[in-house]
Amino acid sequence: MDPEEGSTAVDNIVTQFNTYEDFLDSQITTVDLYYLEDESLARQLVELGYRGTGEVVKREDFEARKAAIEIARLAERTQKKTLTSAGKDLQDNFLKALAVREDDNRNGKSVIFIRDRNSHGQEVSGYIDYAHRLKIEDFEVYFNGKRRLLPRPTDMSFYNWDNHIAVCNSTPNYQVITDNPEGLLFKYKRDRKILNVDPKAQPGDNSTRTPIQTQLYIQAVIFDHISRRKT
Repeated sequence: MDPEEGSTAVDNIVTQFNTYEDFLDSQITTVDLYYLEDESLARQLVELGYRGTGEVVKREDFEARKAAIEIARLAERTQKKTLTSAGKDLQDNFLKALAVREDDNRNGKSVIFIRDRNSHGQEVSGYIDYAHRLKIEDFEVYFNGKRRLLPRPTDMSFYNWDNHIAVCNSTPNYQVITDNPEGLLFKYKRDRKILNVDPKAQPGDNSTRTPIQTQLYIQAVIFDHISRRKT
């Protein structure tokens, strides 16, 4: 039996039996118990390969595969957890655009540009790493309309047009490049591709620029980047 077939056989056994002892018991016949008169001894002989009606599987292999399958199952369940935007009656195009991208941005893909006035009436603008904000705060308040998503001084870029405060920060997904004479650039850390947010320029390889017609902001644009690098 080649390694791939052996691995498949172990997986089949692991998914069929809850414990290693259950597997051992399945290999013991009534004849074995009749002659051995000891279930524990019969299990030991099956484990050593001296008795049994099928595949020989070591305890450590069984338990290792059992743990790996459980980890994979939990990871899949976490990935498929309900999205924050799910079930919401979203009316504005901006919120709809965020909802469409929510699942993809678990791994970091989109940059959001917003220009509007804050609660003090000051005009602010900035670029937001959507995936990063999703990880560090609850978007429930945005999708249910209780608050508006606005740029912060902790985002990729932030500018207050009234007091002229400008701040730039790299994020886990993007590196901010500020020394470009034509304006800000963002480098996606996974594939090192450059995202150009200048509206007069092309956004870059594997990137798109989508202006959003919205009633919530003066201006909103979403940049989407598709990483070609295998992870």
